[in-house]
Amino acid sequence: MEPLPNESAPRPFDLSGGHPALDLVNSLDNRFGPDGPRELLGDYGDLLRFAGQARLLEPQAAGRLAKSVTPAAAARALRSARELREALARVLYGHLEGDIPNRADLLVLERRINEANRRRELHWTQASPGAPGQAALHWQWGRSAAAAEFPVWVIAVAAAPLLLTDTLQRVRACGAQNCRWLFLDTSKNHTRRWCNMKVCGNRAKARRFQERRTQ
Repeated sequence: MEPLPNESAPRPFDLSGGHPALDLVNSLDNRFGPDGPRELLGDYGDLLRFAGQARLLEPQAAGRLAKSVTPAAAARALRSARELREALARVLYGHLEGDIPNRADLLVLERRINEANRRRELHWTQASPGAPGQAALHWQWGRSAAAAEFPVWVIAVAAAPLLLTDTLQRVRACGAQNCRWLFLDTSKNHTRRWCNMKVCGNRAKARRFQERRTQ
């Protein structure tokens, strides 16, 4: 007999954006809807879940943070995550409209990305005789992985390449006006219209079908 679903368990985040920075923006759902936005990052636990589901935070690290971070530090980290999210949202939605980013938003992004980069440490990995792989340098977080804002830093580091490379030109907004979630268009002809074909795409198809029937 299969166990009954746990109705109290939080729903997984819908990562239709295809990039952690875009999925973060989408964590304020119904942003442009007539009923007003719906906050999906309600508490620090939600931030940990988001970073984990986006594969930016290992389950063990999330578990340690959930147990060790004080309520005051968790609240500060949550505010930082939301501040980063809203700066990203204004810059990215503005970019789609052809607007020049507001300097204040650029300063928020600059501060968060620089802060995250300062927390990383270069680490040398020595190749072992007879083992695969070569000696190499790589980034590691070290003691910073125990800080409350660690989830914000890993998201900021992931956001930087999106903002600073040609990847930015593939950012789109969902064609459903009551959605407008951001997504990365990786389609062959760059003609993707919906954040999620099974949700917004099917709704649009059903609406067009109904309109044809009533004509």
